[in-house]
Amino acid sequence: MENTENYLECERNRVYYTLIAIAGFFGAYTFLLRGKVFCNAQTGNLVLLGLAIGQAEWETAAYYLFPISAYMAGAFISELLPNPVKYHLKIRWDTLLIAVEMATVLVLGLVPESAPVQISQVAVNFIASMQYNTFRQAEGTPMATTFATNHIRQVGLGLAKEIQHFRKKDKKHREKWGKHCMMVVCFLLGVVFGTVACNIYSGKAIWITLLPFLIVLIDFLNEDLHAEEEKMRQKPHGH
Repeated sequence: MENTENYLECERNRVYYTLIAIAGFFGAYTFLLRGKVFCNAQTGNLVLLGLAIGQAEWETAAYYLFPISAYMAGAFISELLPNPVKYHLKIRWDTLLIAVEMATVLVLGLVPESAPVQISQVAVNFIASMQYNTFRQAEGTPMATTFATNHIRQVGLGLAKEIQHFRKKDKKHREKWGKHCMMVVCFLLGVVFGTVACNIYSGKAIWITLLPFLIVLIDFLNEDLHAEEEKMRQKPHGH
């Protein structure tokens, strides 16, 4: 078993389970209330962009450039800011990002139902990209905190390894397999809870995610200012 003391708080499994549950909630929110799209990843938008170009629908093609550009901008900014933040502030970039996401969620809850759905879509694209690029490994295991595709694939691989190692004592794969299973479950629970909340509270339902975000933020602040103060310049694994 690997020594988990080498990992920063922002790499803990529980943080990843929380963030992917929030991502599932975002998926329900944008699909049900903000244009029936998924903003946590961009494969669909890229396909739709290609379809629009192929059919010479230039206005439609231009429309899909906005969410794709917002996603690229999120990756760009989240790659440049970590070093300046940790050298000039007393908190890490990971901590600041959670605060930025909370501020974005707070504003999105104030957006009226009559407002263009692109406002919410672009905002979620932007913060999802930053989160995906920032949180990369959960205690040594590569993870995505904004979509579940790879986790589902990893669950399938884990099942295959269960068969391959059925008569062997080597069960090392189970720890990683268990993490991916939990990520899928947490994402799905986020979607289910988000669906119920959106049907009851409409656009303001997104404010519910402020609570798990706040728990993560308090945890990170405590680590940055006390327990991990001496590790401020240590990079998370995978960066």
